[in-house]
Amino acid sequence: MKKKSRLSKKKLKGALLEIIRQSPGKKFNYKQLSKSLRIKKIGERLLVTEALYELRDEGLLNEASRGSYALVNKNKPSTGVVISSNRGGVIVKTEEGLEIDVDKKESMFALKGDQVEIINFIGKKKSKGFISRVLLRKKLSFVGKIQINNNVCFFIADDYRVYFDVFIRNTKLKSSIKKKQVHVKVTNWNCNNKNPEGEIIEVLGDINDLDVAINSILIDGGFANKFNSKIEKAAAGISKEISSSEIKSRLDLRRTPTFTIDPNDAKDFDDAISVLKLPNNNLEIGVHIADVGHYIKKDDIIDKEALKRGTSVYLVDRVIPMLPEVLSNDLCSLKPKVDRLCFSVIFEINNRAEILNYKISKSIIHSNKRFTYKEAQDNIDNASGEYHQELIDINNLAKIFRKKRKEEGSINFEREETKFLLDKDNNPIDVYTKESLDTNKLIEEYMLLANKAVAKHINEKMNNYSFIYRVHDIPDKEKISDLKNIIKKYKYSINDDNPKSLSKSLNELLDKIHDKPEKSLIETLVLRSMAKAKYATKNVGHYGLGFNYYSHFTSPIRRYPDLIVHRLINSFISKENYDISLDLDYISKHCSEMEKSAAIAERDSIKFMQIKFLNSKIGQEFSGVISGVTEWGLYVELDKNKCEGLVKINQISKNYLVFDKKTHSLTSTSKEIKYQLGQKVLVKILKADIEKKQVDFSLIA
Repeated sequence: MKKKSRLSKKKLKGALLEIIRQSPGKKFNYKQLSKSLRIKKIGERLLVTEALYELRDEGLLNEASRGSYALVNKNKPSTGVVISSNRGGVIVKTEEGLEIDVDKKESMFALKGDQVEIINFIGKKKSKGFISRVLLRKKLSFVGKIQINNNVCFFIADDYRVYFDVFIRNTKLKSSIKKKQVHVKVTNWNCNNKNPEGEIIEVLGDINDLDVAINSILIDGGFANKFNSKIEKAAAGISKEISSSEIKSRLDLRRTPTFTIDPNDAKDFDDAISVLKLPNNNLEIGVHIADVGHYIKKDDIIDKEALKRGTSVYLVDRVIPMLPEVLSNDLCSLKPKVDRLCFSVIFEINNRAEILNYKISKSIIHSNKRFTYKEAQDNIDNASGEYHQELIDINNLAKIFRKKRKEEGSINFEREETKFLLDKDNNPIDVYTKESLDTNKLIEEYMLLANKAVAKHINEKMNNYSFIYRVHDIPDKEKISDLKNIIKKYKYSINDDNPKSLSKSLNELLDKIHDKPEKSLIETLVLRSMAKAKYATKNVGHYGLGFNYYSHFTSPIRRYPDLIVHRLINSFISKENYDISLDLDYISKHCSEMEKSAAIAERDSIKFMQIKFLNSKIGQEFSGVISGVTEWGLYVELDKNKCEGLVKINQISKNYLVFDKKTHSLTSTSKEIKYQLGQKVLVKILKADIEKKQVDFSLIA
């Protein structure tokens, strides 16, 4: 009996391509390739020759000279970034703006965010290609679970974007680790198209444990749960004393009525409002922001850690601060009844909400009162209590500001925020949506006002200086086109002749659907059509707010770009030398990425708590709305508690259903059955799997 070759023809061709693609410009003959694959037998070498012929005939290889083969390279290698990764493969966006699909076998295990060298072998938009090199891997460690079969150990990441398993060489691992959450670092990526190899950094604990789940989310997002002892020691050593010379150098506002308005569980108060009636009956309204830069110096140990973190992370049951708590919750926090150093933007405003003048100055304040949003709202509604007149006055102006902003192109999104009621062990016992009060909107308007004023001031006065703007580009044309097609079915239309007309008609659309059944669908689609806001040194304006100039200035305790903006403004108003060593482009990009990671971590913590909550509701029925449509099923968000789960396609209908990406729908071939984004449905909870982080529903109606 003839002995079978150790490689099938298909696998052999893949192995040959892998070798050749590592050196795209080099020629190879069958001897060289056989040696690389450790093939010595004559029969197997003949198979190599046959495989090379087939690859040539398929147009993947070129016979450069007799017996020598090179890669067919219609285009030179280009560099790009992986913008999507999943079990199907990856998508790379090149520097030239092409989007290239890469099969997972040709991906070199590249993941979203990795910088790669790619060869496009078809040459048209969204064409096929392969990754020849990974230039820089964004992430080297992952959180997930261990799978052991027949003493062979693999790691499976929780992140669905990690489309491969990682081989763990340690054969001494006990089977008990299978039920544990682990942190794994990849040690070897180049494994001849086999799985990457890794090692366990840490066993985090039981899969179903709350603290383990939250720590896993933080580690996966690249956030440290604690500060090291050196940073804590440095923070503790910062003097709390405010010298008389420092007070003299600042605008002294300690006698001006000042208060903070924050959530009832807030500990870091980074903004305060002052209100003073002027002799001409105008109001002097001050927006006072904690002067974090006074205490944290550029490139010190605390500053470097703050840059690394980029932002505070707000999870369901805890906050992971950007700064050590001695700074965020004490020294920099604008607590009542103590003097605090600030950066202030002070406006003179008349009763028509017209800004007559403003000034930006370093200051010292003394907050008289700490309000929760609810307490401040009660004082407004009842026209009584501390500072009720001041609150009424600034609230009335805030409403005018909000109206003007909308008229000038600001798009009015009002998204509900999910909150949890937790027991003493931080387990969820109820889920609800946070009510947005007038006082929430009041604070929002004055923070917007200050951020806008700072950016405009910088642009006008420091136009030769680099700066960090908060920018938001115009919506994607293709997504707007999809939106227009869908809303046409509901007899709505939008005018997208120019950005201004688009923002106006989007606001009109959102007003029209306020109490309509299609509200959820259209709001979701409008939101998805928007670009993502980010930090950048090049100002393109903020489309969503309708501002030509916008920055982040008002939260330096929890956002690193705000701290940099403070330093840049200080260098200008104090006439100090501008620090050109600041790499603002890097800071902008890094902080934008950390902001995304923090948002993902927040969503993941909400998702975990929702699953934990629904675990006690198995078999119960809930009304909901279809929040996502895919080829594998429907995602449904429950009306009562905003929890989301999946109705798998085999649970929907016995009929064959066709997925339409553009209309976000699943439709039967007979057109009798149709499910669409935003549609109201009734579901039953089948399963809430904490380990798999998944909720399954069945469709009732």
